[in-house]
Amino acid sequence: MDFTGKAALITGASAGLGRAVARIMAANHASLALVDIDAEKLHELTEELTSAGAQVLEYVCSVADEQAIIAVCRDAEEKLGKIDILINNAGIYRCDVLPFAESESAFWKKKIDVNILGTLYPTHALIGGMVKRGYGRIVNISSVAAVYGIANMTDYSMTKGAIVGFTRALAKELTPHGVLVNAVSPGTIGDDPHPSDFNFLGRFGSSEECANMVCFLASDEASYISGQNYVVDGCRRRM
Repeated sequence: MDFTGKAALITGASAGLGRAVARIMAANHASLALVDIDAEKLHELTEELTSAGAQVLEYVCSVADEQAIIAVCRDAEEKLGKIDILINNAGIYRCDVLPFAESESAFWKKKIDVNILGTLYPTHALIGGMVKRGYGRIVNISSVAAVYGIANMTDYSMTKGAIVGFTRALAKELTPHGVLVNAVSPGTIGDDPHPSDFNFLGRFGSSEECANMVCFLASDEASYISGQNYVVDGCRRRM
């Protein structure tokens, strides 16, 4: 993969999958706009990548704040000249895990604001420029929860299912304009790929393994792929 001349905006960039995607893209010559709510970790990553020669902008911002993330997108476009690639990775995962009957609407709204609207806001802000230039790559991070459903995480499963539906519908609108839209649904992924009985590989996947799929879909090598949801789960046991 070669991202020379390409600029990417990555949300949820400071840790895990987002950080792994940023590292791969930077190593393959992309210019980056990194977005996260964790200022300290974000700055550490920015320093790491810039010290290796990458062009990196950092933005401390919640994707749930519509006006703030729109301002970030506009500033990144102005400073980098364009945004070719959008990685919608920011999300809430293990939060308020309990049976749906015991959950509260405040829990649901928090996940909707971040996981759903936090994907729609930057996408809506950036697709105009992509369509105008006739080129773009959007990769939305969903989850195996969207595919299988996870008990005690019903609101999370719902929000990630919405991302798959959004991806498939948006791809039909944008693909004729040269903007390809795909989703990746990680399974058991972590920075410490220890043994696990969740899948037939018998271990957690690494952030880098999942990031390889994300970066492939963001690259020119994936020029005939749009509207798809790729499950990266080590052949998960459906639990």
